[in-house]
Amino acid sequence: MTQLVHTEGESNTSDARKAWLKKSIGPKSAPLLERDANAFLHQSLSSPCVSTIAKAEGIWIEDMDGRRYMDFHGNSVHHIGYGHPRLVAAIKAQLDDLPFAPRRFTNDPAVELAEKLGSIAPGDLNKVLFTTGGSDANEVALKIARAATKRFKTISFWDAFHGAGFGAASVGGEATFRSHIAGPLLPGTEHVATYHPTQCPYGHKTLEDSAAACANMIEFVLGREGDVSAVIAEPMRAIPLVPPPGFWKRVREACNRHGALLIFDEIPTGLGKTGKMFAFEHDDVIPDIVTVGKSLGGGILPIAACVTRRDLDVCGEYAIGHYTHEKNPVTSRAALTTLQIIEDEGLVERSAELGAHAVSRLKSELQNLPTVGDIRGRGLMFGVEIIEDREDNTPDRDSAERIYYACLEAGLSFKISQGNVLTLSPPLTISKSDLDHALSIVINAIKAEG
Repeated sequence: MTQLVHTEGESNTSDARKAWLKKSIGPKSAPLLERDANAFLHQSLSSPCVSTIAKAEGIWIEDMDGRRYMDFHGNSVHHIGYGHPRLVAAIKAQLDDLPFAPRRFTNDPAVELAEKLGSIAPGDLNKVLFTTGGSDANEVALKIARAATKRFKTISFWDAFHGAGFGAASVGGEATFRSHIAGPLLPGTEHVATYHPTQCPYGHKTLEDSAAACANMIEFVLGREGDVSAVIAEPMRAIPLVPPPGFWKRVREACNRHGALLIFDEIPTGLGKTGKMFAFEHDDVIPDIVTVGKSLGGGILPIAACVTRRDLDVCGEYAIGHYTHEKNPVTSRAALTTLQIIEDEGLVERSAELGAHAVSRLKSELQNLPTVGDIRGRGLMFGVEIIEDREDNTPDRDSAERIYYACLEAGLSFKISQGNVLTLSPPLTISKSDLDHALSIVINAIKAEG
């Protein structure tokens, strides 16, 4: 594992990045970085890399030269921290017991995991298919929606991320995953502006007004097209962006009126990250399909799942997944143990408690600074907007990047979303003292910049 940081919108040749590389890359890390750059295809957001990782334990990652960082990014896989002893032991035992199962032969860990997901998901969400990644899980959800409704169109948000596959990138809205592809993506993938004021095409200045306009547009497109199979969205954007009360109820009702399914992508936000097992539980709605992944493998193994209403089990004559590792007993055991750890250690409740503390402290110490915009989040997924002008909320990408590298120098890694949102997402196992130390690093860096 060689990627240490992820700063969306950052250039691989930015002055801040160059300064970091010159000052902070040690003699043990440099040769591996060069080999990595020579061996791997390059792509935005992950290569060339900016450092190495030699160790990952709990909330900490450490490079080959011994520099340690609290990881408040982790690609959203590290809900239970890195290398949780109980998970490591369970994976080792499963390797000895049953290391693999061909897809057409069932096994106990896979069935138990499917039953477990069905039991923790609200309502009638209890039919499951496993995939190796979230992008695939979302594409399975789209196939089910087409089969169930006999329609092919979708509605999703511009700037949303649902994966890197052709189908997932088609319903996603991030330019990074769309603009390089020559020729058309999937047809019928309608997009609307999201509910945040900075992206509202009608000039609304409040979250409530922009969200109302967004809900109206979703209803309008559903009615205008008449043949939409599904609305697919993250119930809380991982940038992070929290919907106002009542927004998803309006969308749910619109889907019901027009015969479209509601698919929630909970790949980054699910399994306790927001202070509820599923982020949509904050909004008192239940989707027709939910996808989970990333943290499902406990920060060790890749596994994702598509969970549907029982009556959407309508694809028995088709191959909608057909993945080689669809019922892998080792990845299933990892996911099952991860869910058990989350429950046994009370990590959902812990996320809610520590997240409320973090947002409260950030607001108390930062909200009056002219360079700080919105401070928002749920549970242990929260963020701070860095702006130039509070009047029109002008993003300040350069300052955000300098703050980022100052925090990295102080031992804290996170990601920047949308170019100016410091996005902080620590493991749910973090101690309050470590959380406060990280918050102090962020607060001090913002004040020093500003």
